[in-house]
Amino acid sequence: MTAELVRGQNHPLSQVRLEVRVSAGRPVVAGATLSDEQGRVRGVEWVAHPGAPTLPGLEVSKQAAADHRLAFDLDALPGTVHRVSVLLALPTGVGPVRFGAVAAPFVAVTGLDGSEVASYTITGLDTESAVVALELYRRQGAWKVRAVGQGYAGGLAELLTDQGLPEARRLADSINEAVAQGLARSVSAPPPRTPDADRSRQAAASAPGPDQPYAGPQGASGTVPPLQPPSSPYDTPGGQGATVPQRGYQGGGTAQTDPSAVPQPSAAATGPVDYSHPGRQTSAPPPPPPTAPPAPPGQPARPVAGDATGWSMEERLYNQVWGMFEDLARTTAAYRSAVDFADSRMEQELDKALSDPRSRIGGQGDAAREAAQAKHADLVDQARAALDRDLAQLTAEADVVEPALPAAYARWDNPVWHGYRVPMEIPMAVRLGDLHLPESEELSIPMLVRLPLERGLWIDSGRATLEDSLADSDELRRLAMDTAVANAARLLAVYPAGEFTVHVIDPAGSAASSLAPLVRSGVLDGPPAAGATGVADVLARLTQRVDLVQMAVRGGAADSLPPGLDTAEQLLIVNDFPHGFDDRAVTQLRYLADEGPAVGVHLMLVADREDAAGYGPLLDPLWRALLRLTPVPDDHLADPWVGHAWTYEPALVPSGSQVLQQVLSQVAAARRPWNR
Repeated sequence: MTAELVRGQNHPLSQVRLEVRVSAGRPVVAGATLSDEQGRVRGVEWVAHPGAPTLPGLEVSKQAAADHRLAFDLDALPGTVHRVSVLLALPTGVGPVRFGAVAAPFVAVTGLDGSEVASYTITGLDTESAVVALELYRRQGAWKVRAVGQGYAGGLAELLTDQGLPEARRLADSINEAVAQGLARSVSAPPPRTPDADRSRQAAASAPGPDQPYAGPQGASGTVPPLQPPSSPYDTPGGQGATVPQRGYQGGGTAQTDPSAVPQPSAAATGPVDYSHPGRQTSAPPPPPPTAPPAPPGQPARPVAGDATGWSMEERLYNQVWGMFEDLARTTAAYRSAVDFADSRMEQELDKALSDPRSRIGGQGDAAREAAQAKHADLVDQARAALDRDLAQLTAEADVVEPALPAAYARWDNPVWHGYRVPMEIPMAVRLGDLHLPESEELSIPMLVRLPLERGLWIDSGRATLEDSLADSDELRRLAMDTAVANAARLLAVYPAGEFTVHVIDPAGSAASSLAPLVRSGVLDGPPAAGATGVADVLARLTQRVDLVQMAVRGGAADSLPPGLDTAEQLLIVNDFPHGFDDRAVTQLRYLADEGPAVGVHLMLVADREDAAGYGPLLDPLWRALLRLTPVPDDHLADPWVGHAWTYEPALVPSGSQVLQQVLSQVAAARRPWNR
């Protein structure tokens, strides 16, 4: 039976191999400190954190996530360790800055088989940004767990200082740096759902969710959409179980009706008096989602495209795709945990059998080894059977969802592109590639990113983490530019005419062949800028646009923007950075990466980070501000729930296909009236 602890309460531990599971509803940092008998942390080597996740007998997560699993082997801890403190902290510079603004974190101590030993909900936090959640401590030769819940408004630095660590401030900075790098490579989760009772649907499109850099009318001609303050840049949904059929809603955005904006009924008006309350919602509820036909007895329900919650088929499919992504992450995490448990159990049984010298005589040792291996194989087979069952259901769901996706979510080989027409509304999201895990090579989940883009994109043309690729450096640069062009073309295709503008900087003209579809179709704002003069001109114009819109926002004078200002979303593609960039141009590029997304200016960088090594750490914030994508499959992206390393595959146009040219020609034809 699980012991539900309150602050200060303890509970004995009957096992030494344990997991501490954390569910926080949004990304938090998880770590642990080792303390001696006096409760002091002797040095940084006694702290496990995302930058140094492994210590003897202890392993923590490598990045901030909404859910964590911390592994403990208490017998493997050094003999001088008498206490292990489990720490939680909010990431700096991203999202809320105090635990009082988020749901109470939940922590549970479990066995390796998942059975809960003790749990604790950390309540009563307010201004604190770091907290000691639990401590595992040694008492008279046995281990116990105590619910602590001690919070610190000064964050990790104050917490570590309180534990007697002299280098607390420096270590806290290094932890925050490691977390920032992890968040830079993670896939942002969809925003949480707004209650149905508070929802009203606008005719144009769903408003961005809380993970978007700004909120405002989309698709409105003659307006600058990003003129409202940004909302929280990083939100993740609450945790859910690993069972595949049950899926939570990760819904799209909504807009709230302002009662003061509703016209009041007047007795002088023509017709009968309207006695309805002016602030009451009058929009009709969404139509029910499609239902699956009855399944044969004993069989799971057949999957149906669009059976998630939402106010439109587009929103339902978006939520369904994210549900599939989360389901695959969690069922794989359950499988890996079960395999780890089987490995540790076999190791324990072998150690126990072989530690007795008598078992080494005759066939007793061989029999014990065979029995342990048989149990291990049985446990792994059971875990694999459960995983295969879930994968089969997800694969069946993907088979019906993929053909039903709209153009913004579909692969380039989807037939929906053959019936493409320039849209009248901005979609909720856009597909930038596919994601899969090693256990599910045949099952790919679309990588959907909310629109407008929250941060820029970095198409990595280097070989730093792509050593397994057979492509040489020149081929990788070409593939990187092809990936950039495919993504830019998709963004142009999913925005209404006149709502998206693309600029290109190609200092040496090395990307002419990759850029040919954009240039020939005439969808670019102008020819690709070349040379130092072209680079300076484009950067100056976009920097000026950011400055003007920012001043208009701060001064509340959006109507006073210059009449010639392009109000469309702006995308700048930069090839071969930093070639052709002087110090001033580098500073302007960093400014656009930092300030541009909030005012509708986005960056797509095609570059090898090693080429910019001459600038030193000056450009480190630039790389972290961008979402890294690769031109070849690479396992560098992480989910916000359990932190799996997902393999990303770019969304490229099939070889020999004319679909890209056909789509771009329609985009160019629709743009001509807007350019007059």
